[in-house]
Amino acid sequence: MLDAKLPEIHPDFKLNGEHLEVKDMYPVCYSFVKEGKAYEELLGNFLLDWLNESYETIKLRTSGTTEAPKEIFVEREKMVASANFTAETFKLLPKSRVLCCIPANNVAGRMMLIRAMVLGWHLDLVEPKVKALDEVTKKYNFCALTPLQLSNSLHKLHLIEKVIVGGAPVSLHLKKALVGRSTKVYETFGMTETISHVAYRRINSRKKEKSNPNFKAIGDVQFSVDKRSCLIIHSEKLLDKSLVTNDIVDLIDETHFVWKGREGNLINSGGVKIHPEEVEKKIEPLINSEFIIASKEDKHLGEKLILIVKNYKGIPSSEELEKNIKALKTITKFEVPKEIHFVDEFERTRTKKIDRKASVEALFSLVK
Repeated sequence: MLDAKLPEIHPDFKLNGEHLEVKDMYPVCYSFVKEGKAYEELLGNFLLDWLNESYETIKLRTSGTTEAPKEIFVEREKMVASANFTAETFKLLPKSRVLCCIPANNVAGRMMLIRAMVLGWHLDLVEPKVKALDEVTKKYNFCALTPLQLSNSLHKLHLIEKVIVGGAPVSLHLKKALVGRSTKVYETFGMTETISHVAYRRINSRKKEKSNPNFKAIGDVQFSVDKRSCLIIHSEKLLDKSLVTNDIVDLIDETHFVWKGREGNLINSGGVKIHPEEVEKKIEPLINSEFIIASKEDKHLGEKLILIVKNYKGIPSSEELEKNIKALKTITKFEVPKEIHFVDEFERTRTKKIDRKASVEALFSLVK
């Protein structure tokens, strides 16, 4: 078993402008828990867990994107290794000015705190909300955002030098809005089990509109695939054993891959295997809203493709949308949805991602 001794807090660490050593952390944490807002209470409770030497591991909770959320326990040394990989990858030195605007009830928010403490960052906390940068007035070297936060923060993005965005795929519309901006924006790939991100890719450039589709490994991480073409993640410093995922990829080499979709979302329609995420990329330019490609039972095809779109002002009719989809040069006849449905809202996971299965079930419970 690994030693539970606390990793040292870097002498350059600052939280909300104050230099803090271990002895200073306890009153700050208790203040967050007893007197703070809901997001500060989450931060305080997590920091108290981190500072508790009787805990040999730290509890994390998975997002519930592909299965029911579950608790896992991770050694501090692995979390510190992940923090060091992030600093090396994005060239973030001690005294880097960093903004945390994601909640501490998931691994992304918790890792921002750990990175700051062990790497000596100057970390400012703001309340996690959709318009994350609205009250920000000074410049920062680094920040982590969700795609929804990023899309609602473009007017303040120039204040951040480097942004990582994760938790959900970045839409084509958002990628286009990022082209030519001075801020370097990176899409990340990872999960709770890998202690935040294990791969990244730049999605904006001042010179070109098309981003590189290849994700690149960080640190000592390497990749392989199984017979399903699902990604297997290897890392001596982050994992006790290789992690088999349900993410279907095109493996470029042991440190690069192109993400295709999730194995659990694969649709078999009349014997043709279809990745809904691939179809979504093709039709995305036609729809200015959230949407998913899903399936329903069909007596002839087994499963048939359906499109579910969140209602928005100016939305085209189902007939017009079908016509526009069929006109796409990139689409095959098997990828054209057989039905189009509109909803006011999607079902969501605990971390606010679209819950595909629950959204389909909710739709057809209404249709019945």
